[in-house]
Amino acid sequence: MTENTALLVMDVQQGIVSRVSDPAYLPRVVRAIDAARAAGIPVMHVVIGFRLGHPEAAARNKSFGALPAGAFTPEDPGAAVHPDVAPRPEDVVITKKRVSAFAGSDLEMVLRARGIEHLVLAGIATSGVVLSTLRQAADLDYRLTVLADGCLDGDPEVHRVLTEKVFPRQADVVSVEEWVSALS
Repeated sequence: MTENTALLVMDVQQGIVSRVSDPAYLPRVVRAIDAARAAGIPVMHVVIGFRLGHPEAAARNKSFGALPAGAFTPEDPGAAVHPDVAPRPEDVVITKKRVSAFAGSDLEMVLRARGIEHLVLAGIATSGVVLSTLRQAADLDYRLTVLADGCLDGDPEVHRVLTEKVFPRQADVVSVEEWVSALS
């Protein structure tokens, strides 16, 4: 189960986590990261990041064209991975330019180079990076697992519908504890 598997921790960045109201969210993600490392599963942190001035974001892009000038640039402290889940030297950090972890990033190249065929997804938001990444990864023929409580959305009902009705069509959907237990 762990061979050819990677855990993707997506958009768990200071400026995004600061809007999270669930105090148990980060400890659950830390639990998944710790279990992955103990099982020898690579941990990959996917972050949104732009150059200064956002030359990658067209004004017509509703999500990214409206960002404040310095948001998610190297100078923005909000762009940093949250310290509770901070990458270790052996972790891979992937910078993306759009919602999906694959869009505008070298994620697919890194996965292919490492022989990864199974992605375990966690991140913020369920209706954003998780949904977009899951759809693209499924189209690229990756085996998928979504850690339902390792994902979070500003709209709990949207999170529920995605994790209970939409994601199961293309992924195994389990809790962090179920996944951790299966690793033992």
